[in-house]
Amino acid sequence: MAESAEFKVKEITKGSAFGAYRALMYGQMGLGKIVWAEILYTLIGGLGGALGLFLRAKLYPSLFKSCGRKVVFGKNVTLRHPHKIVLGDGVVLDDNCVVDAKGADNSGIVLRDRVYVGRNTIVYCKNGDVEIGENVSFSANCIVFSSNKLTMKKNSVVAAFAYLLSGGEYDLDDPTPLALQKGTCTKGPLEIGEDCWIGAGAKVLDGANLGDHVALGAGAVANKPIPANAIAVGVPARVVKTRKTAE
Repeated sequence: MAESAEFKVKEITKGSAFGAYRALMYGQMGLGKIVWAEILYTLIGGLGGALGLFLRAKLYPSLFKSCGRKVVFGKNVTLRHPHKIVLGDGVVLDDNCVVDAKGADNSGIVLRDRVYVGRNTIVYCKNGDVEIGENVSFSANCIVFSSNKLTMKKNSVVAAFAYLLSGGEYDLDDPTPLALQKGTCTKGPLEIGEDCWIGAGAKVLDGANLGDHVALGAGAVANKPIPANAIAVGVPARVVKTRKTAE
C-alpha cells in the first residue's frame, strides 16, 4: 500500500506545475510537511503585530532541520527547502527576507547564534552551502549567494546593499549561450574572516577571501583575496591602511 501511494504521488507530480513548485520551494520534504508549511505561510506568514511574531515563533521551528530558542520571524519571510536550514539561538529574520537552501545534494544553510538577517536580504544557494558565524549582522537589501561553499566567521557586520558571491560564474570560453549554462563555475570556497566590516554597496566576488578584521569600504569591489587587518577601498579594492585590533 505504501509503495502504491508513493507511486501515485510521483505520477501526480511528474512534469506537473505542482512538481515544479515542489522542486523550487521544498525539494525532498515530505508531502505532509509541505502541506503544513503551506498552511502556515498562508495563515500567519503575513500576519502583522505581536500576534504574528508570536505565532511564527511558536509554529515555524517545526519546518527546519534545526531551530534554536528565541528565533524571530518577520512578516512575509520566504523559506525554501527549510529542511536544509539550521538556525541558532536568537536568530532574527526580518520582514521580506529570503532564505533559500535549494540544491540536489548540498548541505544547505547554517545561521549560528544571534545572526541578524535584515529586511529584504536574500541568502540563497544553487546547490551550494552557506555558513554564517555567531553575531553576524546583515543590514537591509543584501545578497548572499553560494553555488560552492560560503563561510563567514563570527562578529562581522555587513551594511546595506552588499553582495557576497561564492561561485555563480559563467564560462566565457564556452560557446554555449550563457542562459543555457548552469552558472556554477567557481574559483573555490569563499571565506570571510572574523570581525570584518563590509560597507554599504560593497561586493565580495568569487575567490576574494577576506582575512580576519578586514574593513571593506562602501562601494568597493573585492575581486581577489584581502589580507587580515587590511582596510581596502575602491574598484577593484586596494589596501590603503592597516586596521588596529586588540591583541
